[in-house]
Amino acid sequence: MKPGLLLVNLGTPDSAAVPDVRRYLREFLADGRVLDLHPVGRWLLLNLVILPFRPRHSAEAYRRIWTPQGSPLLLHGRALAAAVQQALPQTPVRLAMRYGRPSLADGVRELRQAGANHLLVLPLYPQAAASTTGSTLAEVYRLLGSGWDVPGVQVVPPFHGHPAFLDAFAAVGRAALGDHGADHVVFSFHGVPERHVTRSDASGAHCLRTADCCAAPGPVNRDCYRAQCFATARALAGALALGEGTWTVSFQSRLGRTPWIGPYTDHVLRELAAQRVRRVAVMCPAFVADCLETLEEIGVRARDDYRARFPDGELHLVPSLNAEPAWVAAVVRLVREACPAVQ
Repeated sequence: MKPGLLLVNLGTPDSAAVPDVRRYLREFLADGRVLDLHPVGRWLLLNLVILPFRPRHSAEAYRRIWTPQGSPLLLHGRALAAAVQQALPQTPVRLAMRYGRPSLADGVRELRQAGANHLLVLPLYPQAAASTTGSTLAEVYRLLGSGWDVPGVQVVPPFHGHPAFLDAFAAVGRAALGDHGADHVVFSFHGVPERHVTRSDASGAHCLRTADCCAAPGPVNRDCYRAQCFATARALAGALALGEGTWTVSFQSRLGRTPWIGPYTDHVLRELAAQRVRRVAVMCPAFVADCLETLEEIGVRARDDYRARFPDGELHLVPSLNAEPAWVAAVVRLVREACPAVQ
């Protein structure tokens, strides 16, 4: 058996130009696990409401964070893949994106060309959701099943509670908090519609039924994205020795008018500004690489809004893991635990 490692993140447009952003959004939002509507309704919403207007707004946001070398998400992903490849010299490693380029099809093809007959897939989403991990794996299985010779495939499970991931993120957070200080820490995760969470509740009687439904992990909410986020936040708060009342869990990036899981990050930050909390640090443990949602949504828009509401206040974005050595070591540990043949 010759394993090959596929690192998969969500995706990025090829550039911050409107046509490239529109092309990326079309692929992303056409996914039935992202916009889980009837196909006709999804087509109408996408082509008559979203794509005529949103690409220009999104392109402006991308331009605020775009680098001379390109997309931050892609740059950090390439750096991570290169570092992991150096640590695993006998195992071909490739980076792929669920949407955009390098595509999943390219990643699978390159690993097969490198001689891999057993694919190890690591979705780079710490907490699993149908719209991220689920969509990625469904597409990987589709691609592999479409070929004549189907290789073995193995998936690294979600790592929201893995000590290596938590230690790496806590180390980044500890350094940032030491440099800037914080009176309050907000753990901001990417949001999903409430219906995505309730569809993962096999019992039909737990998720979002009470205010404390995510207070503790258990068999009934093991597949709940929101519960996994709260578990990550509790572990990081403990590792950072944050006192009671000095940290909050919230969810960002909601889209449309349907209810999304909460509390909402922008609402939490408004409340902290109204309370005159002078120094706020925001950590985003749903993202292992800095991207539009961290750099622009939090690092630019949320920061500017906080200062506008409280001129003496400060909001600091804690960097993500990117290609930090501790994260590289964590990835190597995750894949070796899943597949000892990886060398």
